[in-house]
Amino acid sequence: MKILLDNDLNELQQLMLDLNEPKFRAKQLYDSLLLGQNVDENTTLPKLLKEKLSDYIWQPIKIYKTYEGKDAVKFLYKLNDNNIIEGIVMFHKYGNTLCVSTQVGCRMGCKFCASTLDGLLRNLTCGEILGQVVAVNKYLGGNIADRKITNIVLMGSGEPLDNYDNVLKFLKMVTDKNSFTFSKRNISLSTCGLADKIDKLADDFAGIVLTISLHSSTQSKRQEIMPIAYKYDLTTLINSVKNYAIKSGRRVVFEYTLIDGVNDSIEDAKNLSKLTKGLMCHINLIPLNFVKERNLQTSKNIYNFEKQLKNMGCSVTVRNSMGSEIDGACGQLRRKHLAEENNE
Repeated sequence: MKILLDNDLNELQQLMLDLNEPKFRAKQLYDSLLLGQNVDENTTLPKLLKEKLSDYIWQPIKIYKTYEGKDAVKFLYKLNDNNIIEGIVMFHKYGNTLCVSTQVGCRMGCKFCASTLDGLLRNLTCGEILGQVVAVNKYLGGNIADRKITNIVLMGSGEPLDNYDNVLKFLKMVTDKNSFTFSKRNISLSTCGLADKIDKLADDFAGIVLTISLHSSTQSKRQEIMPIAYKYDLTTLINSVKNYAIKSGRRVVFEYTLIDGVNDSIEDAKNLSKLTKGLMCHINLIPLNFVKERNLQTSKNIYNFEKQLKNMGCSVTVRNSMGSEIDGACGQLRRKHLAEENNE
């Protein structure tokens, strides 16, 4: 079955014409979809049209389970093929940030991440990505004009740039004036470093915040913990980052998860300072979330590492870890849920 949310307004207008319906019905349908309505909840479309749309999926995302923390809510979503994905909304003083997934699983193989343990099952469609925004906005009591999500982070399960076409269409749809009208400045995309796709993004949709999962400042160490580094070395990656920063006019954020005894030495800090020198960037240090399948521990040297970088003139902060008490890290909750189901 086809997903209606995979279509933007122009495509829905063409669908209406194909169904011999007036063009204005497309906007009524689109608004209904963005409000999170299913066919039986819609009161604006005529019965005959709804019957014509019976072969389409209205809402591709269903909130399956919720886990409430002190400053976040974690979601398990069920897709129409019964696959499970996850997301989290974090409550800040400046607004609510929703972290969305772009794939079921991940094939990047980063050594510290739970999302990649089972590999990649499939990509999400643009409608399934947008459906997460729709579902959580409705859950929080929002609508189209008064949405309760202020920021979007593409940092959930999956590598966004490994699902480039669907992610690009999602970005265009979620920022469109006929949709939720998010500003590019309120959207962040986190990538482990697919340099060629970063260059493509700079041409196709510059302006969103680009976040690079760096996690090591040397090629040899990065290859050990992030297999993608074998394909895109640090020199190639940094050149693509420079290109994006120039074309977007925005600083790039480097994420650096500190792993005890792996990438948290003073020498590592010096190398990181050298690597990012002259770049319009910010460094976000992240305490490692424990994943029981990985034999890795978070660094005890986080704040000293931060101090060293500041002394070397770097813009740097330590991320406030939110949602850790509800398995907030990417892939943790989904994997825990699947393990529990397999043991039943």
